[in-house]
Amino acid sequence: MIQSSWKLVVAIIAMLLCLPSLATAQYGAYWQQAITYDMEIDVDAKKNQYEGKQTITYTNNSADVLHNLYYHLYFNAFQPGSMMDMKSLNVLDPDRRVGDRISKLTDDEIGYQRVKLLKMNGVKQAYKEEGTILEVTLTDPIQPGETVELYMEHEAQIPLQVRRSGRDSKEGIRFSMSQWYPKLCEYDYLGWHANPYVGREFHGVWGDFDVKITIDKDYILGAGGELVNADEIGYGYHTSAVDISRKKKLTWHWRAENVHDFMWAADPDYVHTTYQTDEGVMLHMLYQPGEKTTDNWTALPRIMDAALGYMNEHYGEYPYKSYAFIQGGDGGMEYPMGTLITGERSIGSLVGVSVHEWMHSWYQMVLATNEALYPYMDEGFTSFGSSETMNYLRKEGLIPGEVVDNPIAGSVRSYEGFAMSGYEEALVTHADHYKTNQAYGVGSYVKGQALLAQLRYIMGADDFYPALKAYYDTWKFKHPTIESFMRVMEKSSGLELDWFREYWVHGTDVIDYSVDSVYADGDNTMVKLRRNGYFPMPQEVEVAYTDGTSDTYYLPLRVMRGEKNFGEKSVTVLPDWPWTHPERTITIDKPISMVRTITIGADEDMADVDRSNNEWPKMMEGNE
Repeated sequence: MIQSSWKLVVAIIAMLLCLPSLATAQYGAYWQQAITYDMEIDVDAKKNQYEGKQTITYTNNSADVLHNLYYHLYFNAFQPGSMMDMKSLNVLDPDRRVGDRISKLTDDEIGYQRVKLLKMNGVKQAYKEEGTILEVTLTDPIQPGETVELYMEHEAQIPLQVRRSGRDSKEGIRFSMSQWYPKLCEYDYLGWHANPYVGREFHGVWGDFDVKITIDKDYILGAGGELVNADEIGYGYHTSAVDISRKKKLTWHWRAENVHDFMWAADPDYVHTTYQTDEGVMLHMLYQPGEKTTDNWTALPRIMDAALGYMNEHYGEYPYKSYAFIQGGDGGMEYPMGTLITGERSIGSLVGVSVHEWMHSWYQMVLATNEALYPYMDEGFTSFGSSETMNYLRKEGLIPGEVVDNPIAGSVRSYEGFAMSGYEEALVTHADHYKTNQAYGVGSYVKGQALLAQLRYIMGADDFYPALKAYYDTWKFKHPTIESFMRVMEKSSGLELDWFREYWVHGTDVIDYSVDSVYADGDNTMVKLRRNGYFPMPQEVEVAYTDGTSDTYYLPLRVMRGEKNFGEKSVTVLPDWPWTHPERTITIDKPISMVRTITIGADEDMADVDRSNNEWPKMMEGNE
């Protein structure tokens, strides 16, 4: 009995010792699912409805057996009593575009997506509609490495424009068609991502789309893809000898490769123009002509050509052959190879929204982090790039506005103010579960942008910008996480940065340093610094002298295991400052009579929440 027990213990220990290698074999290598969509729909424009057929070819590249499938049915959110409706009715600060509008939609104004038939490899499957998610119980599980064919028949009603998608927008666009088809949910190393649609962000499987849209011939269409039958439809894109006079409807045939979504729009009054950029990308502009649109939309392509050159140089190469700027939607929303934007704007506003939405192509369409978990890695990083691009366009005289040294400084200041409001929530909060829209907005757009500014401050611009581009080149088309991003920054800078990720992403502690006191010690000047907030950061102390010269003293954090790259700037590097020590005194080898000012955080990148104590003598009101 004792001998048998001992053998059992040995066997258990051996099994446990093997678990790490098993985990590495199954989950250590990167993988992602593969998909192709072949879809065709027939639109009844008068009823705002359509019927469709969809064939998906899906490959399970995971090591897991899949017993279920899940589809997004986004239009079902636009019904009274939906999760989106209830979230908007009960949140402290509802989105003004939504408010109580969903609760008031009538039967012919609501949206819906209804699945009528679903087969896998020719066999009917059981499914259940749960709000905006279709739950499918498979008759036969999908094995690792197996490819299956999923055939679906469905019907839909296009909702009155409320949020992102819909019909009859406030600017009179008939159809803004995003999130319009049953979309298979993403399955990755964390499992299924079958998030109900309550208003936030998206995650999808990269694949190829083949889409045929049949609609009344009076409509002109734009889409995030390539039109492959322009000669057949006879107008809108090319002059054609094809006689369509007797046809009531036309079928527009689109293809898009290596994307995770497909958007289109349609309106009888669209003007469609094209512009070939210097980078070889074909731009498509679709808008309703008029006093509020024509002049600015005519000027837009040349400006976006210049923007693309800057974005390609600084953030990585845009990988697709085309991009469409389409008037529609409810503001500005990004999709692969195209965007829906409201069009009745000033030239500065039109360029601003166009740059921002196109910049999403880098951080959401190509890198494509899971936006539900990492919205700041899309919206924040996109805002960083678009702020710099807009500053460049102003510098080139292409748009009006002031050129600034640091276009991110305003966002850093905005974060600082909100961090002290009591409403901030940690960036690890799921995008759908922020308590307020403001906390989500500031966290995703502002604090996400400030995240990059902090890293630029910590690493130095000479290391930061090549690292940002290396991140894009390393992780494009791979769904990176925050850990993926931080490792690229560590490798590029030679610094250890996990402490920064833990403070900035996982918590809401603030950065607050002060010049606590300055006093003479013989011919030297002693400067006592204090960390008032719990968030540690390396410090740069700028000392300006009465003779017009200045010195910079640098105190790296010990946990960084390295120092900032200052480039050609001359800096006195002092011993490391351990984060456990709230105070630090440094010595300036000049008498106090020669010191005019001492400033910490002079670089506006560091998000110090109380700048009033950052300078000696203390800044007086009206005297900066």
